Amino acid sequence: MKKGSLIGNVAQDLGLDLKRLRSGRARIVTGENIQYTELKTDKGILVVNERIDREQLCGDVTPCSFSFESVYKATVMENSPKDQHFDRETTPEYNITIIATDSGSPPLSSSRTLHLRISDVNDNAPVFPRGVYNAFITENNSPGVSVLTVRAKDPDENQNARISYILEDSAIGGSPVSQYVSVNAESGVIHAVRSFDYEQIKQLIIVVKAQDGGSPPLSSNVTVKIMIQDQNDNAPQVLYPVQTGGSLVAEMVPRSADVGYLVTKVVAVDVDSGQNAWLSYKLQKATDRALFEVGLQNGEIRTIRQVTDKDAVKQRLTVVVEDNGQPSRSATVNVNVAVADSFPEVLSEFTDFTHDKEYNDNLTFYLVLALAVVSFLFITCLVVIISVKIYRWRQSRILYHSNLPVIPYYPPRYSDTLGTGTLQHVYNYEVCRTTDSRKSDCKFGTVGSQNVLIMDPSSTGTMQRIQSEKSILDEPDSPIEVSEMI
Repeated sequence: MKKGSLIGNVAQDLGLDLKRLRSGRARIVTGENIQYTELKTDKGILVVNERIDREQLCGDVTPCSFSFESVYKATVMENSPKDQHFDRETTPEYNITIIATDSGSPPLSSSRTLHLRISDVNDNAPVFPRGVYNAFITENNSPGVSVLTVRAKDPDENQNARISYILEDSAIGGSPVSQYVSVNAESGVIHAVRSFDYEQIKQLIIVVKAQDGGSPPLSSNVTVKIMIQDQNDNAPQVLYPVQTGGSLVAEMVPRSADVGYLVTKVVAVDVDSGQNAWLSYKLQKATDRALFEVGLQNGEIRTIRQVTDKDAVKQRLTVVVEDNGQPSRSATVNVNVAVADSFPEVLSEFTDFTHDKEYNDNLTFYLVLALAVVSFLFITCLVVIISVKIYRWRQSRILYHSNLPVIPYYPPRYSDTLGTGTLQHVYNYEVCRTTDSRKSDCKFGTVGSQNVLIMDPSSTGTMQRIQSEKSILDEPDSPIEVSEMI
């Protein structure tokens, strides 16, 4: 056959698309040294590439034939319009065998196996194994503690199968759900953000979304219920009898009361739940234990014997209310009982008791007040004494280091009786001396007479004679005043 002769239409015979032949770089592969055929990918036909000589090709062999293979690369996407039966999650890859048979006699054939791998598209959303998750956590938990883990699976692969967990926005008791719990985006672990209190909130219902990394992303949701478990963190509360600080409440029991007489009933509640709220009542102390008893379950106080005249009017009972938690918690209540037939008798007895109590309270107050006053006075006196000592010490230091000058002073109503009358005033010298003044020399000029007359202008001639008996310099070491009158 001549070069360029048509052998057959490969695209039509094998049902291949011309675009696939071109994109897959289809070609002819033979085991011969000479390439006898050529594939025209633009038309999908097989033509003669070299002149075919039967004798040269086959010799005396009959029939004469040669084989070749058509090879091209193909990519098949799952869920594609033409290949809609492919599902990577069901069958990720295929082995396709192509057999080419001629029409000779006998017919000859050859085969080729193709390995077809299906690539993934994001056509599957994450799936949770459960529709609802239930978790339990004890109240008073530590913030940050792990509650549970949610897991979802995505049958896709690579980025399409990468799952992120997101906490859906909602409100619990008017507050965002993010104030109660959080979820790890990669692991799906749910953590408690705060410490829970069973008495305030008993259950949390949240929604967690699992979203893959495909484009566009696919997601699915799951509901998580978190039940708060109770702890015995509350003591019983006594509702009756009411404990008052200012007044005294007493239950009356007549002296004619029989055995089993109902005196009163202690009523208490516990805000915990379950066995933590089961209460029992016990008589802890009593003025007369042989007279009263308390019901273990109902808290009723009854007489266990006949009341007699010898029983005291004032009876005081201490009842303990205890819950059944682990560890148990309790509360106490004091019950005052008056054994009397008349109200005036009860009033007089309990009035004295009240007055005694008030007197003791007042006495304690006054004792504390007196102690405070005495302490204040003592501290005040101590401060005054120390201040006076410091003041005197400072004054003595000032006098010791001072060097005061002599200041002349001329007092009125003095005159010189021995002079001629020309010097009508008196010289008065004030000298201040210190403790060591004896060590210095001090000399005074002498006058004609040591007698000084004091003249009183208001008198008519009466004079007083003053004799200076002792020199003022004979005084001991102390600050003195020396007056010299001429």
